[in-house]
Amino acid sequence: MNILNRKYPFKQSDNFLKDSVVYGIIIWAILYLLQPFGFSAYGGNKFLMAGVFGLITSFCYVLYYWIVLRPLLRRVKPWRVWHQACAVLGLIVFIAICNVLLFPIVFRYPITLGFFLMFLYWTLIIGAFITALSIGIEYNRSLRERMEALLTNTTEEQRDISITIRDTSVRGDDLTIPINSLLYIEAQKNNIAVCYLKEGKTSYAEVHTTLTAVVEELKKYENIFQCHRSFVVNVNNITSAKGNSNGYQLTLGPCTNSIPVSRSYVPQLKEFIE
Repeated sequence: MNILNRKYPFKQSDNFLKDSVVYGIIIWAILYLLQPFGFSAYGGNKFLMAGVFGLITSFCYVLYYWIVLRPLLRRVKPWRVWHQACAVLGLIVFIAICNVLLFPIVFRYPITLGFFLMFLYWTLIIGAFITALSIGIEYNRSLRERMEALLTNTTEEQRDISITIRDTSVRGDDLTIPINSLLYIEAQKNNIAVCYLKEGKTSYAEVHTTLTAVVEELKKYENIFQCHRSFVVNVNNITSAKGNSNGYQLTLGPCTNSIPVSRSYVPQLKEFIE
């Protein structure tokens, strides 16, 4: 129940026409390639007939969006997970009703309660697949947009800010660089290795200090993130992140090294991005 009552985390897509076309194409592909519901028995042009059902699906999506979903999104605040679940279920039932009315016309098959329930059952299965695919795409798009907005904002805010990493050895030299040039810092025995950009190229410097001390010095900068017990990264310079809940591999700027995000830090990374 706690999950259902949470605020729905993804922004609703404004490209409902594009989405309707995508869903229509998916229905066409399922019918034409898999040929469920006895579609294989159809003696006519299966390519075109599958397209008709795809068009019906697209039309139903647009109609449902304008008549049901759009007004609800304006009135119901906040939009919660159970609202989204009910909205998706309503859409699936609406599409099933429209398609079941078309099916007897095409195949000359009488409408019965059993036939409708069977059709609804398969529509729910297909709809669940489409919904999962849609949420996955929406999730990745949402994270990408949030990450891009976050990084753009912090990069502009820190344009003229430099950081100093202090060397604790007697004859050591402190390292001062623009914060936006920092890529990552790696712990190496009694030293740390700092990877940063210098004149657009990757450069490295060793400083005699501990990663713990550096994290403490830079803790006021939100974009400086410890992703592993041995690594600290500047999230402003992340160019790609690959992995899952067990861990990620990050690449930063032009650097070819992969920086690990250990499993214990994954929730913090997700919370930071979201």
